[in-house]
Amino acid sequence: MNTASVSTMSSIRPTINGLAKSSKPILWKHPDPDSTRMAEFMRRVNQKYDLDLQTYEELFGWSIDQIGDFWTEVWDFSGIVAEKKPLEVLPKDAPLFPRPDFFAGALLNFAENLLYPANVSIDPSSAAIIEATEIGNSTISWNELRERVRLCAIAFRLHGVKESDRIAGFLGNHANTVVAMLAAASIGAIWTGVSPDTGVTAVLERLVQIGPKVLLVDNAVRYNGKVHGSYQKVKDIVGGLRGLAACVIFETVKGFEMKTAGLDPDNGKAWTYAEFIQSVDNPAAHLDFNHLPPSHPLYILYSSGTTGAPKCIVHSAAGTLLQHKKEHILHCDIRPGDRMLYFTTTTWMMWHWLVSALASGATIILYDGSPFHPHGELSMPLLIQDLRITHFGTSAKYLSILEQKGVRPMKGPEKVDLSSLTAIYSTGSPLAPSTFSYVYEAFPSSINLGSITGGTDIISLFGAPCPLLPVYPGEIQCKGLGMAIEAWSPDGIAVGEGQEGDLVCVKPFPCQPITFWSSESSEKGQTKYKEAYFEMFTGVWHHGDFIRFEKGTGGLMMLGRSDGILKPSGVRFGSAEIYNILLKHYPDEVEDAICAGRRRDTDADETVVLFLKMAPGKICGDGLKNGIKAVIRKELSARHVPGVINECFDIPVTGNGKKVEIAVKQILCGMNIKVGASVANKECLEWYREWAANH
Repeated sequence: MNTASVSTMSSIRPTINGLAKSSKPILWKHPDPDSTRMAEFMRRVNQKYDLDLQTYEELFGWSIDQIGDFWTEVWDFSGIVAEKKPLEVLPKDAPLFPRPDFFAGALLNFAENLLYPANVSIDPSSAAIIEATEIGNSTISWNELRERVRLCAIAFRLHGVKESDRIAGFLGNHANTVVAMLAAASIGAIWTGVSPDTGVTAVLERLVQIGPKVLLVDNAVRYNGKVHGSYQKVKDIVGGLRGLAACVIFETVKGFEMKTAGLDPDNGKAWTYAEFIQSVDNPAAHLDFNHLPPSHPLYILYSSGTTGAPKCIVHSAAGTLLQHKKEHILHCDIRPGDRMLYFTTTTWMMWHWLVSALASGATIILYDGSPFHPHGELSMPLLIQDLRITHFGTSAKYLSILEQKGVRPMKGPEKVDLSSLTAIYSTGSPLAPSTFSYVYEAFPSSINLGSITGGTDIISLFGAPCPLLPVYPGEIQCKGLGMAIEAWSPDGIAVGEGQEGDLVCVKPFPCQPITFWSSESSEKGQTKYKEAYFEMFTGVWHHGDFIRFEKGTGGLMMLGRSDGILKPSGVRFGSAEIYNILLKHYPDEVEDAICAGRRRDTDADETVVLFLKMAPGKICGDGLKNGIKAVIRKELSARHVPGVINECFDIPVTGNGKKVEIAVKQILCGMNIKVGASVANKECLEWYREWAANH
């Protein structure tokens, strides 16, 4: 096909091969796929490389076959600000491990790319950030954001912060957190965030490992209509850290005490933020961006730490930036001036994903508070209405709660106006097929509902939304561009569509972690890194999720974590399949559930044990248990039927609301485990220990 004919190509086909074979209902299709940024990107690729790519499946194939060309085009199309462009994207035949050096020779700064995004026109007086709380909202313009970052960066430098120093935020999701992170990144320091609802032990489990030079904290936190002071927690954290040069307190809750007495960093002092900024001797200094190699560390994130100390995962500046811009611009079709809210804590990787939307010229909404206050289940819909939010992200659990409660924000007496909304994104756990249908009934049917998956390990997505593809119930729309993921059997063989397997990635990608942080040695960090991802399948990234690619659609079904896979009689399946049945058929009776396999040394086979947390006033009787078993047998198979169904009083979860299935499984199997401080309600695990001892 010649280049002249490409530029006048009539249409991008919004389908993939075999689409007609699917019997699932289509919940959504983009009304004008040719108008999307992804279609524009495909036309650009066709013209430059003399290709005839017309479907997403074809574009994806090119993106993983021609890795260097693909990431070069993403770099240029998305607009990366760099002092020097890369000499090469990726060395020829580079392995996944050791991590290859993507974009060698380039020099750039992450903060500069977020504060001065390229390829977009932005009014500097327009909103960069909108802070939203339970009691009101405030707007920070692009000019104001840049000025606040400048002052914070000057203060950091004055107090000795330099490249690769660690800066920690024990902070909520507000503008000061973004300011401090960008100020750290402008210098080349490494940012790490921990949400203020995290317990002291869990905070120290993380921060002691990395030794931050500066700790920034809130004076208090407002949640669900109440103010919670932070002083005692901060005092205990500061007392547990060595080498801390400064503890800086933000007046997050106005009028609440700003107490520095008794906070004694062992290598410096405590400051209010106002004092910290006023301590600089050159307040008119420019905001300087240190231009650094692409693999320079930017963030430290943490593994869940549910059965031991969390692992400290180090992410690179360029890998994070490029991957997020690809996802925002191409997969989410975000444009300058769009408004994105992701309901998240500062610990979760989705906070980092949200903040990166600045690099695409979007306005980010930072919500700090309960999603159900002050207007109950309508709190978030009303915020979407009032702030004219275009892209709303949340957890699958939040959407399932709305589904169980039958919330219809547009149809109730309030008649909430959600016409600004173009997309809803869901992650944290699999989104049930019934919840897909609920969202399209309760929210505008024109939205792209993107169930997405990836994680802390890659600070981004493997499974992504796509404006060129339909949405089907229960399915993640597509493999993300440039992410060569497959489903593998335990013996290391790729399985076909319709078959379950472990999620692996078989080719390098730029958002691979640099290493795991280790205070002992870099070799120790690399050893931990290899053990985490490359032990099960040599040379191939093993992500730890159990998945299936659907026949006829190519969509991705998340079935649970690999380490929590259920294997009665050798048949492997994921807990998500059981949860989907409960949500579909028993939303009024069962509030929540956790499913785990039990096989002790004396057991000949694994038994599937299902624990039910009943809704208020509901009884877990034989009728309910038999009904659940019957519907699971009918809709799944006899192998899926739990051998034991029992009522429980609570479900153990992490601070981000993820079920701690592996800890329950280990307890049921009689293992003596140490439960990490990351389990938000770990006291409930004692109940499971008692149950296991008596059954």
